[in-house]
Amino acid sequence: MKLKTLTALVAMSVAASAAWADDSSNVTISGFGTAALTRTNTSDAEFARPNQLAGVTTGAKTGVDSNFGIQVTAKATDWLSFTGQGLVRKNVTDNFGAELAWAFAKAKVNDQLSVRVGRMGLPVYMISDYRNVGYANTMLRPPVEMYTQVLLESIDGVDATYQTAVGETNISSQLAYGVTENESPGYKAKFKKLSSFNVTLENGPFTVRFGRVDTNVSVDNSVNLNTLVSGLNKYGYTSAANAIAVKDTKASFTSLGLGVDWKNVVVQAEYGKRKSGSLAVADTTSWYTMFGYRTGSFLPYFVHASAKQDSARTVAGTPTSGPLLAYTAGANALASASPIQTSNSIGVRWDFHKSAALKVQFDRMSPDNGNGVFINAKPGFKGPVNVFAAAVDFVF
Repeated sequence: MKLKTLTALVAMSVAASAAWADDSSNVTISGFGTAALTRTNTSDAEFARPNQLAGVTTGAKTGVDSNFGIQVTAKATDWLSFTGQGLVRKNVTDNFGAELAWAFAKAKVNDQLSVRVGRMGLPVYMISDYRNVGYANTMLRPPVEMYTQVLLESIDGVDATYQTAVGETNISSQLAYGVTENESPGYKAKFKKLSSFNVTLENGPFTVRFGRVDTNVSVDNSVNLNTLVSGLNKYGYTSAANAIAVKDTKASFTSLGLGVDWKNVVVQAEYGKRKSGSLAVADTTSWYTMFGYRTGSFLPYFVHASAKQDSARTVAGTPTSGPLLAYTAGANALASASPIQTSNSIGVRWDFHKSAALKVQFDRMSPDNGNGVFINAKPGFKGPVNVFAAAVDFVF
């Protein structure tokens, strides 16, 4: 646990204690969490969420789908407030660790316009603001086929949100600009000149959302990538080296989402396309659709999800024979690392308490032409794989 993050979480806890002690305080505290058990039916590969160093096989574990978060908002004036959110989960290490997910100041310019400065959630997906709040979502987890395409969850910078209404349609638009980093096992990616645009239209039971993120990404500390790029350049395969280099590389993600909550019917769907100037960050298309039907306090649902790669899975201009073939194999491995997979999931949500829900979900995941979203795979691994999970989501 990093010292700065620990200090921030301690400060948030102190603020929370003060607020509970004084009911007239302008400090608001809320929290959320998920206590889950997850397992699969194979020991040949591990199922994990994005950025996790290790996952689960046939032995049930808590780390994949469990987390805990606290959010504190302090209102300074009628127009100025401060918000911090701490999150505990397993990420790039195989231990639970704390992170400062949000830390921003918000200025309410008027009833329509607000501006935030600091660390905010990045609106990559339809449920970006509450993707880690299991209770706010029907499914036990967001479909990994879609939510592995962009691993960014926050941005350090500034954003502006404008809300208005046209007839019975409420419109919310958001612009953001800044920088961020993403640490994955084995490397850290740095994102500069990151801009995002997000617009949501709500009319009765229908929600439509469009999002776009553009950035320049660099990966400086990947031993594997640096070895391949420098070696290909050294032996004159410059075009191949440039094709896999990730240095100030332009990248984008465009997505469209739909939500329906009409009578007892619940529908959620998203479609997204990732593009970049490097074969090491493949162009992809991903989507999912969820159908649910609410009956009393129970909500059974079905999800189909898919992810495919659009860019080439081999690198042109690499060595074709001799001792340098290892560079060809390495470059092609980078170009074909993006998960190609489909899945079908069934689950049920039971709201047994006003602030807690039990979820049980079964996923049938079918990797194609590789390991899909599975990590630490043994030679010869192939699907399909069954993933079982049960979780209690709660808020307070």
